[in-house]
Amino acid sequence: MNFPLKRLAAATLVLASLSSFATSACANITAQQSDAILKTFNDASITDFRQFLGRVAKSDVAKTEKLAPAINAFLGNKKLSAEQQNEIHRLLGLYARVKYGGAATETLRELVAIPTVRKDGVPQYENPEFIQIAEKIKGLAESFNLHFRNIDNRVYEISLEGAGKEVVGIHAHADVVPVTPENWVLKDGTRLDPFKVTLIGDRMYGRGTEDDKNGIVVALYAMKVIKEEKLPLARNFKLLIDTTEETAGDAIPYYFERNPVPDYNLALDGSYPVVIAEKGYGTVMATFARRNAEGEGAEVASMTGGMATNQIPSRSVVTLLTDQPAELAASLQKAGAEYVQRNGGDFEVSAKVEGTGVTLTITGVSAHSSEPQSGVNPVARMLDFINSLDGKVALKHNQITDAARYAADNWGLDYLGGKLGVGFSDSFMGPLTASLTYVAMDDKALKLAVNLRVPKGKSPDTLKSEIAGKLDAWTRKTHITPAFDYSIAEPMYRNPEGEWVKALLAVASENLNMEHKFGTSAGATSVHELPNGVQFGLARPDVKYTGHTDSEFKTTGQFLLDLQIVTEMMGRIGQLPKL
Repeated sequence: MNFPLKRLAAATLVLASLSSFATSACANITAQQSDAILKTFNDASITDFRQFLGRVAKSDVAKTEKLAPAINAFLGNKKLSAEQQNEIHRLLGLYARVKYGGAATETLRELVAIPTVRKDGVPQYENPEFIQIAEKIKGLAESFNLHFRNIDNRVYEISLEGAGKEVVGIHAHADVVPVTPENWVLKDGTRLDPFKVTLIGDRMYGRGTEDDKNGIVVALYAMKVIKEEKLPLARNFKLLIDTTEETAGDAIPYYFERNPVPDYNLALDGSYPVVIAEKGYGTVMATFARRNAEGEGAEVASMTGGMATNQIPSRSVVTLLTDQPAELAASLQKAGAEYVQRNGGDFEVSAKVEGTGVTLTITGVSAHSSEPQSGVNPVARMLDFINSLDGKVALKHNQITDAARYAADNWGLDYLGGKLGVGFSDSFMGPLTASLTYVAMDDKALKLAVNLRVPKGKSPDTLKSEIAGKLDAWTRKTHITPAFDYSIAEPMYRNPEGEWVKALLAVASENLNMEHKFGTSAGATSVHELPNGVQFGLARPDVKYTGHTDSEFKTTGQFLLDLQIVTEMMGRIGQLPKL
């Protein structure tokens, strides 16, 4: 559809005037002022950005904060100063929030309802849930007049075209970590459906609300606003939606084997304001072959833990077989109470008779494994507790008790690698962390993973050799011989240069009242290996991250603020004369 010549002239003037800007200028609209503007639009009907600006110009807030000159210059197709241009972009973000906040929230509900979890034995690109979400995203993109490509159901690409050759890649992902539905229970007993957004207070509960379907939604609507308002862009944007970020991580490499790598890359899958360093992701996988139980006492028959290496669950459950279940439950309950008291008192141990056996449950606090300090790990505590029962409660020895001794001797409850003696730290990136996470059992073996997050300061090969040497010494001493598999990636560290990172830092820190400095993260994203790659939200570093946890949620206020920030960011980055 053609648009009025007046709007075309305004767009041309805006773009033409950019080359004279001092790009480090701020927007001169604080977070508090933004909130005051938003309050004037409660239940307001807005047709387009220009109408929105006209109403803002007449408001008391605009008069008080002296926004009228910037608005009048834009509406009058006049040359804007650097500060005025940035003010217009901030107002563009507020407009997106007012105009499309409700629609974006509904879209988030629709995406969360598609359970895009890995299925055993099914390649992600053949998983029906990913085919379904691809069609949903395609429909949205095309209804927004954006170009959509499905690259073999590995990556979904949505393009917003500009005038130049440069490409800015915006990264998000459609896959989510597995859920244990019975653990999605709030403290008041409210049961949640992980794949249905449930609004309680200001919290939208649901798998993917925080990690990372919210990122898909806010980027799509930001692109929609810029497209329909016909704002000029000096470069192109590509929203790249990954399907294997939480699992194999092979979708993005597959895409780049067949498509050019963007010149600049932003992951909406980390932390604000701008994260320039990511720890390396590592795993120590120990496999304990199944063996017949030996000795006297109860038999530990099964154990649950995290369903992914990057996920600390809220519960770990063990079943024990015995011909005296009542006596065993009483002994475990007593030993459990003492164990809790000795180890901080911030978790629970319960033992209940179930048929002819006993169910032992340790309840902690779930967390993303990149932030083990924000949770209370029930997997580590279950293994350590089982090992501590030696001499107190008679247990037969099998592969589970072997794993318990391995965990207690080498990792314990420490998440800094201190028990094994492999801990180290970087002054900017922080310490190495090590978390017992993933537990899997079948009729052949028990698998137990330790998830590592590794800062710069020690090469992956050096760390791998150090860990392997210590674990080899342990196996020789104990004669317990699990098979070990090690994988440790290099950490990412960027030297932040250019106008684009200055603009990113300004947009995030000004809107969030954050300190104006770059950050570091323990989470690895799809930009880890890419040029000019950084994280740009969408989590606040001062708030516990709920992605990967039971009862994951995003607050409506933060979701709408993310929409506002990402829209402003794309408008501002898109119009900078030089990145």
